[in-house]
Amino acid sequence: MKRISPHARPLLKLLSGAMLLMPSLAWSLDTKNQDVQAFVNELATTENFDPAYVESVLRESQVQQSIIDAMSRPAEKAKPWHEYRAIFITPERIAAGVEFYGTHREALERICSETGVPPAMILGIIGVESYFGRITGKYRVVDALATLGFAYPPRASFFRSELNQAFLLARDEQLDLLALTGSYAGALGPPQFIPSSYRNFAVDGDGDGRRDLLNNWADIMASVANYFVVHKWQTGQQVSARATLGKDAKDLPLNAGLEPESTVGALSAAGVVFPTELPAAAPAGLWQLQGKNGDEYWVGFQNLYVITRYNHSIMYALAAWELGESVMGEIAQQ
Repeated sequence: MKRISPHARPLLKLLSGAMLLMPSLAWSLDTKNQDVQAFVNELATTENFDPAYVESVLRESQVQQSIIDAMSRPAEKAKPWHEYRAIFITPERIAAGVEFYGTHREALERICSETGVPPAMILGIIGVESYFGRITGKYRVVDALATLGFAYPPRASFFRSELNQAFLLARDEQLDLLALTGSYAGALGPPQFIPSSYRNFAVDGDGDGRRDLLNNWADIMASVANYFVVHKWQTGQQVSARATLGKDAKDLPLNAGLEPESTVGALSAAGVVFPTELPAAAPAGLWQLQGKNGDEYWVGFQNLYVITRYNHSIMYALAAWELGESVMGEIAQQ
Protein backbone atom coordinates (compact mmCIF):
# COMPACT_ATOMS: atom_id res chain seq x y z
CA MET A 1 0.00 0.00 0.00
CA LYS A 2 1.40 3.38 -1.03
CA ARG A 3 1.94 6.01 1.65
CA ILE A 4 0.71 9.56 1.15
CA SER A 5 3.56 11.98 0.90
CA PRO A 6 3.68 14.50 3.78
CA HIS A 7 3.88 17.22 1.13
CA ALA A 8 0.57 16.06 -0.39
CA ARG A 9 -1.42 16.00 2.85
CA PRO A 10 -2.12 19.75 3.04
CA LEU A 11 -3.41 19.68 -0.54
CA LEU A 12 -5.68 16.71 0.19
CA LYS A 13 -7.10 18.45 3.23
CA LEU A 14 -7.77 21.55 1.14
CA LEU A 15 -9.55 19.53 -1.56
CA SER A 16 -11.59 17.62 1.00
CA GLY A 17 -12.70 20.85 2.62
CA ALA A 18 -13.67 22.32 -0.73
CA MET A 19 -15.77 19.26 -1.56
CA LEU A 20 -17.62 19.58 1.72
CA LEU A 21 -18.42 23.20 0.90
CA MET A 22 -19.71 22.38 -2.60
CA PRO A 23 -23.52 22.27 -2.85
CA SER A 24 -25.04 18.85 -3.48
CA LEU A 25 -26.30 18.28 -7.01
CA ALA A 26 -29.43 16.54 -5.71
CA TRP A 27 -31.09 16.16 -2.35
CA SER A 28 -34.28 14.75 -0.89
CA LEU A 29 -37.24 17.04 -0.53
CA ASP A 30 -37.83 18.06 3.07
CA THR A 31 -41.39 16.87 3.66
CA LYS A 32 -41.48 18.67 7.03
CA ASN A 33 -41.06 22.00 5.27
CA GLN A 34 -44.01 24.33 5.92
CA ASP A 35 -44.76 24.80 2.20
CA VAL A 36 -44.62 21.06 1.56
CA GLN A 37 -46.96 20.35 4.45
CA ALA A 38 -49.37 23.00 3.17
CA PHE A 39 -49.33 21.31 -0.25
CA VAL A 40 -50.05 17.91 1.31
CA ASN A 41 -52.93 19.31 3.33
CA GLU A 42 -54.38 21.07 0.29
CA LEU A 43 -54.47 17.87 -1.76
CA ALA A 44 -56.02 16.03 1.16
CA THR A 45 -58.75 18.57 1.84
CA THR A 46 -59.63 19.79 -1.66
CA GLU A 47 -58.98 16.65 -3.75
CA ASN A 48 -59.60 13.90 -1.17
CA PHE A 49 -56.11 12.40 -1.37
CA ASP A 50 -54.69 10.33 1.48
CA PRO A 51 -52.10 12.68 3.04
CA ALA A 52 -49.86 9.73 3.89
CA TYR A 53 -49.79 8.76 0.21
CA VAL A 54 -48.98 12.29 -0.95
CA GLU A 55 -46.22 12.63 1.61
CA SER A 56 -44.76 9.24 0.67
CA VAL A 57 -44.52 10.30 -2.98
CA LEU A 58 -42.90 13.61 -2.09
CA ARG A 59 -40.50 11.87 0.27
CA GLU A 60 -39.16 9.90 -2.69
CA SER A 61 -38.70 12.98 -4.87
CA GLN A 62 -35.30 14.55 -5.43
CA VAL A 63 -34.59 18.26 -5.69
CA GLN A 64 -32.07 18.60 -8.54
CA GLN A 65 -29.78 21.54 -9.25
CA SER A 66 -29.69 20.65 -12.96
CA ILE A 67 -33.44 21.29 -13.18
CA ILE A 68 -33.07 24.72 -11.62
CA ASP A 69 -30.17 25.52 -13.94
CA ALA A 70 -32.15 24.47 -17.04
CA MET A 71 -35.17 26.51 -16.00
CA SER A 72 -32.94 29.54 -15.46
CA ARG A 73 -31.62 29.55 -19.02
CA PRO A 74 -34.20 28.32 -21.57
CA ALA A 75 -33.03 28.41 -25.20
CA GLU A 76 -35.81 30.83 -26.16
CA LYS A 77 -34.20 33.46 -23.92
CA ALA A 78 -30.53 32.48 -24.05
CA LYS A 79 -30.03 32.22 -27.83
CA PRO A 80 -30.52 34.67 -30.70
CA TRP A 81 -33.00 33.71 -33.40
CA HIS A 82 -30.50 32.32 -35.90
CA GLU A 83 -28.98 29.97 -33.31
CA TYR A 84 -32.36 28.91 -31.94
CA ARG A 85 -33.68 28.21 -35.45
CA ALA A 86 -30.62 26.12 -36.28
CA ILE A 87 -31.50 23.68 -33.50
CA PHE A 88 -34.72 22.64 -35.22
CA ILE A 89 -34.53 23.42 -38.94
CA THR A 90 -32.03 20.78 -39.99
CA PRO A 91 -32.02 18.22 -42.82
CA GLU A 92 -32.00 15.43 -40.24
CA ARG A 93 -35.06 16.66 -38.37
CA ILE A 94 -36.94 17.37 -41.59
CA ALA A 95 -36.14 13.84 -42.79
CA ALA A 96 -37.40 12.47 -39.48
CA GLY A 97 -40.64 14.39 -40.04
CA VAL A 98 -41.04 12.91 -43.52
CA GLU A 99 -40.55 9.42 -42.09
CA PHE A 100 -43.02 10.15 -39.30
CA TYR A 101 -45.61 11.36 -41.81
CA GLY A 102 -45.22 8.19 -43.84
CA THR A 103 -45.78 6.03 -40.78
CA HIS A 104 -48.77 7.94 -39.39
CA ARG A 105 -50.26 9.43 -42.54
CA GLU A 106 -53.72 7.87 -42.32
CA ALA A 107 -54.39 8.91 -38.72
CA LEU A 108 -52.80 12.33 -39.21
CA GLU A 109 -54.87 13.19 -42.28
CA ARG A 110 -58.06 12.00 -40.58
CA ILE A 111 -57.38 14.17 -37.52
CA CYS A 112 -56.54 17.18 -39.66
CA SER A 113 -59.71 16.74 -41.70
CA GLU A 114 -61.81 16.56 -38.54
CA THR A 115 -60.21 19.54 -36.79
CA GLY A 116 -59.08 21.90 -39.55
CA VAL A 117 -55.56 22.04 -38.15
CA PRO A 118 -53.07 21.38 -40.98
CA PRO A 119 -50.61 18.47 -40.92
CA ALA A 120 -47.70 20.93 -41.02
CA MET A 121 -48.71 22.40 -37.70
CA ILE A 122 -49.03 19.08 -35.88
CA LEU A 123 -45.74 17.89 -37.40
CA GLY A 124 -44.03 21.14 -36.46
CA ILE A 125 -45.09 20.94 -32.82
CA ILE A 126 -44.13 17.29 -32.34
CA GLY A 127 -40.90 17.86 -34.25
CA VAL A 128 -39.81 20.80 -32.13
CA GLU A 129 -41.05 19.41 -28.84
CA SER A 130 -39.58 15.92 -29.02
CA TYR A 131 -37.86 15.31 -32.39
CA PHE A 132 -40.90 13.23 -33.38
CA GLY A 133 -40.84 11.23 -30.17
CA ARG A 134 -37.09 10.68 -29.98
CA ILE A 135 -36.46 13.09 -27.08
CA THR A 136 -39.15 13.22 -24.40
CA GLY A 137 -37.05 13.91 -21.30
CA LYS A 138 -35.52 11.68 -18.64
CA TYR A 139 -36.40 13.57 -15.46
CA ARG A 140 -38.99 12.06 -13.17
CA VAL A 141 -42.01 14.34 -13.28
CA VAL A 142 -42.28 14.45 -9.49
CA ASP A 143 -38.61 15.46 -9.25
CA ALA A 144 -39.02 18.24 -11.82
CA LEU A 145 -42.21 19.67 -10.34
CA ALA A 146 -41.14 19.30 -6.71
CA THR A 147 -37.81 20.98 -7.48
CA LEU A 148 -39.43 23.92 -9.23
CA GLY A 149 -42.36 24.07 -6.84
CA PHE A 150 -40.35 24.18 -3.65
CA ALA A 151 -36.81 25.25 -4.62
CA TYR A 152 -37.32 27.76 -7.44
CA PRO A 153 -39.01 30.85 -5.94
CA PRO A 154 -39.54 32.77 -9.23
CA ARG A 155 -42.20 30.30 -10.40
CA ALA A 156 -42.90 28.21 -7.32
CA SER A 157 -46.65 28.88 -7.28
CA PHE A 158 -47.08 27.78 -10.91
CA PHE A 159 -45.13 24.55 -10.49
CA ARG A 160 -46.82 23.62 -7.23
CA SER A 161 -50.08 23.93 -9.14
CA GLU A 162 -48.66 21.63 -11.82
CA LEU A 163 -47.55 19.16 -9.14
CA ASN A 164 -51.12 19.20 -7.87
CA GLN A 165 -52.29 18.52 -11.43
CA ALA A 166 -49.79 15.66 -11.75
CA PHE A 167 -51.33 13.89 -8.76
CA LEU A 168 -54.80 14.36 -10.26
CA LEU A 169 -53.62 13.22 -13.70
CA ALA A 170 -52.13 10.04 -12.31
CA ARG A 171 -55.39 9.30 -10.52
CA ASP A 172 -57.58 10.17 -13.52
CA GLU A 173 -55.59 8.17 -16.06
CA GLN A 174 -54.43 5.39 -13.71
CA LEU A 175 -50.75 6.21 -14.12
CA ASP A 176 -47.84 5.43 -11.80
CA LEU A 177 -46.84 8.94 -10.75
CA LEU A 178 -43.37 7.94 -9.58
CA ALA A 179 -42.67 6.23 -12.92
CA LEU A 180 -43.63 9.20 -15.12
CA THR A 181 -40.69 10.87 -16.85
CA GLY A 182 -40.49 14.04 -18.89
CA SER A 183 -38.71 17.34 -19.35
CA TYR A 184 -37.00 19.46 -16.72
CA ALA A 185 -40.29 21.41 -16.51
CA GLY A 186 -42.42 18.30 -15.99
CA ALA A 187 -43.77 18.09 -19.55
CA LEU A 188 -44.90 14.66 -20.68
CA GLY A 189 -44.60 12.53 -23.78
CA PRO A 190 -43.93 13.44 -27.43
CA PRO A 191 -46.27 16.47 -27.33
CA GLN A 192 -44.68 17.67 -24.05
CA PHE A 193 -47.95 18.55 -22.33
CA ILE A 194 -47.58 19.78 -18.77
CA PRO A 195 -50.00 17.99 -16.41
CA SER A 196 -52.69 20.69 -16.52
CA SER A 197 -52.61 20.71 -20.33
CA TYR A 198 -52.80 16.91 -20.37
CA ARG A 199 -55.91 17.02 -18.17
CA ASN A 200 -57.56 19.92 -20.02
CA PHE A 201 -56.71 19.33 -23.69
CA ALA A 202 -55.87 15.65 -24.23
CA VAL A 203 -58.43 13.68 -26.24
CA ASP A 204 -58.99 10.09 -27.27
CA GLY A 205 -57.79 9.99 -30.87
CA ASP A 206 -58.60 6.38 -31.72
CA GLY A 207 -61.75 5.63 -29.76
CA ASP A 208 -60.22 3.16 -27.31
CA GLY A 209 -61.56 5.05 -24.30
CA ARG A 210 -58.18 6.30 -23.08
CA ARG A 211 -56.11 9.47 -23.47
CA ASP A 212 -52.56 8.16 -23.76
CA LEU A 213 -50.07 10.92 -24.57
CA LEU A 214 -47.09 8.73 -23.73
CA ASN A 215 -47.38 5.97 -26.31
CA ASN A 216 -50.51 6.35 -28.49
CA TRP A 217 -49.76 8.45 -31.57
CA ALA A 218 -53.41 8.88 -32.54
CA ASP A 219 -54.12 10.37 -29.11
CA ILE A 220 -50.97 12.50 -29.28
CA MET A 221 -51.74 14.01 -32.69
CA ALA A 222 -55.42 14.51 -31.91
CA SER A 223 -54.54 16.23 -28.63
CA VAL A 224 -52.12 18.64 -30.31
CA ALA A 225 -54.83 19.46 -32.83
CA ASN A 226 -57.39 19.92 -30.07
CA TYR A 227 -55.05 22.32 -28.28
CA PHE A 228 -55.00 24.49 -31.39
CA VAL A 229 -58.76 24.26 -31.89
CA VAL A 230 -59.44 25.33 -28.30
CA HIS A 231 -57.09 28.30 -28.73
CA LYS A 232 -58.98 29.39 -31.86
CA TRP A 233 -56.82 28.28 -34.77
CA GLN A 234 -58.12 29.87 -37.97
CA THR A 235 -58.31 27.18 -40.63
CA GLY A 236 -56.71 28.16 -43.90
CA GLN A 237 -55.36 31.47 -42.62
CA GLN A 238 -51.76 32.61 -42.96
CA VAL A 239 -49.35 32.18 -40.03
CA SER A 240 -46.43 34.50 -40.73
CA ALA A 241 -44.39 36.19 -43.45
CA ARG A 242 -40.81 37.42 -43.77
CA ALA A 243 -40.83 41.20 -44.19
CA THR A 244 -38.56 43.83 -45.65
CA LEU A 245 -38.51 47.55 -44.97
CA GLY A 246 -39.37 49.97 -47.76
CA LYS A 247 -37.38 53.16 -48.34
CA ASP A 248 -40.10 55.14 -46.63
CA ALA A 249 -40.21 52.90 -43.53
CA LYS A 250 -40.26 54.95 -40.35
CA ASP A 251 -41.29 54.69 -36.72
CA LEU A 252 -41.57 50.92 -36.96
CA PRO A 253 -44.46 49.65 -34.81
CA LEU A 254 -42.58 46.69 -33.33
CA ASN A 255 -44.72 44.30 -31.33
CA ALA A 256 -44.01 44.33 -27.60
CA GLY A 257 -46.00 41.23 -26.67
CA LEU A 258 -47.07 38.00 -28.31
CA GLU A 259 -50.54 38.98 -29.51
CA PRO A 260 -50.60 41.08 -32.71
CA GLU A 261 -50.80 44.75 -31.75
CA SER A 262 -51.23 46.26 -35.21
CA THR A 263 -52.99 45.46 -38.48
CA VAL A 264 -51.99 44.49 -41.99
CA GLY A 265 -52.94 47.95 -43.21
CA ALA A 266 -51.10 49.84 -40.49
CA LEU A 267 -47.88 47.88 -41.02
CA SER A 268 -48.04 48.43 -44.77
CA ALA A 269 -48.60 52.15 -44.22
CA ALA A 270 -45.49 52.22 -42.03
CA GLY A 271 -43.39 50.94 -44.93
CA VAL A 272 -43.27 47.26 -43.95
CA VAL A 273 -43.41 45.07 -47.07
CA PHE A 274 -44.70 41.49 -46.75
CA PRO A 275 -46.80 39.06 -48.80
CA THR A 276 -50.35 38.44 -47.62
CA GLU A 277 -53.90 38.17 -48.91
CA LEU A 278 -55.39 39.08 -45.55
CA PRO A 279 -57.54 42.23 -45.43
CA ALA A 280 -56.13 45.51 -44.18
CA ALA A 281 -58.05 45.21 -40.91
CA ALA A 282 -56.62 41.77 -40.06
CA PRO A 283 -54.53 41.69 -36.85
CA ALA A 284 -50.78 41.63 -37.47
CA GLY A 285 -47.61 42.17 -35.48
CA LEU A 286 -44.04 43.01 -36.45
CA TRP A 287 -41.05 41.41 -34.73
CA GLN A 288 -37.36 42.18 -35.14
CA LEU A 289 -35.13 39.15 -34.62
CA GLN A 290 -31.39 38.63 -34.74
CA GLY A 291 -30.55 36.74 -37.92
CA LYS A 292 -27.21 35.31 -38.94
CA ASN A 293 -26.52 38.23 -41.26
CA GLY A 294 -28.21 40.97 -39.30
CA ASP A 295 -31.71 41.93 -38.23
CA GLU A 296 -34.66 40.03 -39.68
CA TYR A 297 -38.23 41.32 -39.68
CA TRP A 298 -41.18 38.97 -39.35
CA VAL A 299 -44.87 39.73 -39.54
CA GLY A 300 -47.11 37.39 -37.57
CA PHE A 301 -50.87 37.01 -37.83
CA GLN A 302 -53.48 35.56 -35.50
CA ASN A 303 -52.40 31.96 -36.11
CA LEU A 304 -48.85 32.75 -35.04
CA TYR A 305 -50.28 33.99 -31.76
CA VAL A 306 -52.18 30.70 -31.42
CA ILE A 307 -48.90 28.79 -31.69
CA THR A 308 -47.48 30.87 -28.82
CA ARG A 309 -50.23 29.49 -26.60
CA TYR A 310 -48.28 26.23 -26.74
CA ASN A 311 -45.01 27.94 -25.77
CA HIS A 312 -44.89 31.66 -25.01
CA SER A 313 -42.17 32.55 -27.48
CA ILE A 314 -42.25 34.07 -30.96
CA MET A 315 -39.06 32.21 -31.86
CA TYR A 316 -40.67 28.92 -30.82
CA ALA A 317 -43.76 29.66 -32.89
CA LEU A 318 -41.74 30.55 -35.98
CA ALA A 319 -39.52 27.47 -35.63
CA ALA A 320 -42.48 25.09 -35.21
CA TRP A 321 -44.28 26.63 -38.18
CA GLU A 322 -41.19 26.53 -40.41
CA LEU A 323 -40.30 22.97 -39.47
CA GLY A 324 -43.79 21.72 -40.31
CA GLU A 325 -43.84 23.62 -43.59
CA SER A 326 -40.40 22.25 -44.47
CA VAL A 327 -41.51 18.67 -43.82
CA MET A 328 -44.63 19.07 -45.96
CA GLY A 329 -42.59 20.79 -48.67
CA GLU A 330 -40.21 17.85 -48.77
CA ILE A 331 -43.15 15.41 -49.00
CA ALA A 332 -44.68 17.41 -51.86
CA GLN A 333 -41.50 16.98 -53.89
CA GLN A 334 -41.48 13.20 -53.58
